Amino acid sequence: MTFDHPLLLATVPVIALVILALALFARSTRRRAAAAWSVTLGEQAKALGKRSPWFLTGAAFIAALGLAGPRWGSQSHDLESRARNIAIVMDVSRSMLARDVAPNRLGRATSLARRLLDDLQGDRLALIGFAGRGFLLSPLTLDATAIEVQLDALDPEMASQGGSGLANALEMARSVLAATTEGGDRAIVVFTDGESFEGDATLRSAGAALARSRITLIAVPVGDVLGARIPDPDGSWHKDSTGRDVVTVRRDDLLHIVADAAHGVVVSPAAPDPVSDVRHALDRLNRAAVTDHPVASLLPRAWIFALIAVLVLMAQTLTRRTAALVGLLLAVGLTHASAQRPARGFGLLARGDTAQARAAFLQDARRSGSDTAWFNAGTAALMSGDVAAAVDGLQRASTSLDPELRRRALYNLGTAYLLQARRTPVPNDTLLTAAATQLKEALTLGPNDANAKYNYELARGLRRPSPKPSSGSTGRGNGPQPPPPPGGGRGAMTPAEAEQVLSAMERAESATRRAQNQRQNRGEQRGPDW
Repeated sequence: MTFDHPLLLATVPVIALVILALALFARSTRRRAAAAWSVTLGEQAKALGKRSPWFLTGAAFIAALGLAGPRWGSQSHDLESRARNIAIVMDVSRSMLARDVAPNRLGRATSLARRLLDDLQGDRLALIGFAGRGFLLSPLTLDATAIEVQLDALDPEMASQGGSGLANALEMARSVLAATTEGGDRAIVVFTDGESFEGDATLRSAGAALARSRITLIAVPVGDVLGARIPDPDGSWHKDSTGRDVVTVRRDDLLHIVADAAHGVVVSPAAPDPVSDVRHALDRLNRAAVTDHPVASLLPRAWIFALIAVLVLMAQTLTRRTAALVGLLLAVGLTHASAQRPARGFGLLARGDTAQARAAFLQDARRSGSDTAWFNAGTAALMSGDVAAAVDGLQRASTSLDPELRRRALYNLGTAYLLQARRTPVPNDTLLTAAATQLKEALTLGPNDANAKYNYELARGLRRPSPKPSSGSTGRGNGPQPPPPPGGGRGAMTPAEAEQVLSAMERAESATRRAQNQRQNRGEQRGPDW
């Protein structure tokens, strides 16, 4: 159970005691007035209303708990739509870092995939990445925003095995699509440079399996046939086992082998708008009914407390000749119960209308000004793709005194900054720093939040390292050495020097992770690792 206003919980016993004191004082005053009128009337007043102060105190205690905004439980409902089932397969092998297209092949593929998502609203989407082998990043879902967040995090370092295994990734996508029994036609859209080290026969077999499963294959080649070298994280060029620079080229021939076997299509590399060609190919597929089961958690329960308080007051009314106080408290309880009804935006979200939901939440936030309303407005804006509006709402919610609400707001705010930074041609260090700051603060409130940890490390890892100082490092060892503190250890470092230390630590950490991956994969890696 959580509360919208946890600080109000401390006032609950105070409110109850005040109501008890007032009720006892009112009863005492009434008894004295009756006794002053006559002894008989005083005895009657003494016998009546003994339980009334306790009824009023109990009702006040329950109503005060409701004012704190209790929430618990969850509720699921069926959401029906007409959709196709589409798996997006992204090549994240090292060859995708080649810069024969701007900013590199992976950046070009990710940009095209994000544009395609805008045209696939309402379809069920899955995301699969691959290098030496495929790995599932997101199962089939109607939430395109979840796919977009995963796209922004794609990096060759996430692959556990180097190389290019297109056939393995297509087989994984086929199994994901073949397992679904809902929705319309099925398709795979793969963004790759076409390099694959599995052999022509394996590619033909993978394509034939797609044809037998009636799954449409659409291949989008990225890169250039002239070839390009592959940059390594340390600034050098990637080398093969003989020590020579690797030159990677786009392999249209391999893509045509697998596409012909699957009776699919390969988008022309010279197409002015590859996304439009993919959309036209997908338009030939049929949609069918599909049901999703979204779950709403932490439902507002203040109405339960208001109802109990009303029932208690009704019981007290039976012992009284007037219901004025009952009517007053009833009006207060019903007003708050109305305020606790789920906002209109939740119904719009359930129908998939994120734009209207964002507007409804924003209207509620401006009217009530509550932290929860601003959190809902910011989160709805983030889901609809309006990152600027999301930042505004989530910044307001991040000042909440409720630790759980503040943690969720900080996580969403950091994710919004991260999305902004990744959408620029070159990752924006200012936005990445802001994202890391918000996510780090969210982790202080929820240290076990795996998603916050991942996004925090991603934001830190994407920041560009500061230029190396002109003087060489005097430290020993092969790893990067942080610069010594100024003044022989006396005095504080300047911001530039502190940034150099942090950058050196980040480079050392990145080098350590790469070395660990290489040691883990050394025994299983066969053939090229790009």
